[in-house]
Amino acid sequence: MITFRQKGDFSNLSGFLERAKETVNLGILNKYGRAGVAALSSATPVDTGKTAASWTYEIIRQNGGVSIEFHNTNVQRGIPIAIILQTGHATGTGGWVEGRDYINPAIQPIFDKIAKEAWEEVVKK
Repeated sequence: MITFRQKGDFSNLSGFLERAKETVNLGILNKYGRAGVAALSSATPVDTGKTAASWTYEIIRQNGGVSIEFHNTNVQRGIPIAIILQTGHATGTGGWVEGRDYINPAIQPIFDKIAKEAWEEVVKK
C-alpha cells in the first residue's frame, strides 16, 4: 500500500488520481502491470520455464480505490509453484528445499516507480 502525506493544496494529487481513475484500464496502471509481469517473469527461477511464463496481472477497482494484483497461474496438484519457489517446500523424501526471495526484489522497483510518478504529480507546479 502506498501512503502519501502532504500539507496544503491537494489539487495536483486530485487531478492525478482523477486521470488515473479515468484511464485505469488503458493507461498508467496497465503500463505498470505489464512492467511487473516482465520483472517477475525474468526473475523467476527457471527449470521448465512454465512458472516464469505464468505471471499475469489484474487491475481491481474496489471501495473507491484501485490496485494492481499480480498472479501466477502455474498450480500443480493445488500447489502454487511460484509461492513454494519463494518460501521453500518439503520434498517427498522428508527433505527441505530452501526458498529464494525473488518476488520482492523483482517487484519493488515497479512499486518505487509508481510512487515516484505519483509524487511528481503531487508536487507538479
